[in-house]
Amino acid sequence: MRDAAARQAMDEVNRIFEEQVVGQGRFEALDQVYTRDALILPPGGEAVQGLEAIRAFWQQAARSLGVTACRLRPFETTILGEMACEVARGEIVTGSATIPIQYVVLWKCGDGGWKWHRDIWNTSA
Repeated sequence: MRDAAARQAMDEVNRIFEEQVVGQGRFEALDQVYTRDALILPPGGEAVQGLEAIRAFWQQAARSLGVTACRLRPFETTILGEMACEVARGEIVTGSATIPIQYVVLWKCGDGGWKWHRDIWNTSA
């Protein structure tokens, strides 16, 4: 039962990323997605740490790529107490292409509920 509630909370956070952050360009909503000390590992780039730096990264990336939508499709989630590991596929939609991705998110449950704590992704065939 606890795992089902955690999975539901994670699904809600993923929807915030898809609909509010990417779909509406509301980058301030990233505080509902990432922990304050989160770390992202973008493909071909340097690690980015901290919520403000991550917000700046996503704003620039969305603008430069012309991102219009994102779809996240988790297929494996392992919950271990206050941490969880999600493995997934998804798509990033730009004005001219749909880019398939695969990613791993390490979730952390804290004061604000379940949030992304470590995030790494790359394109997939």
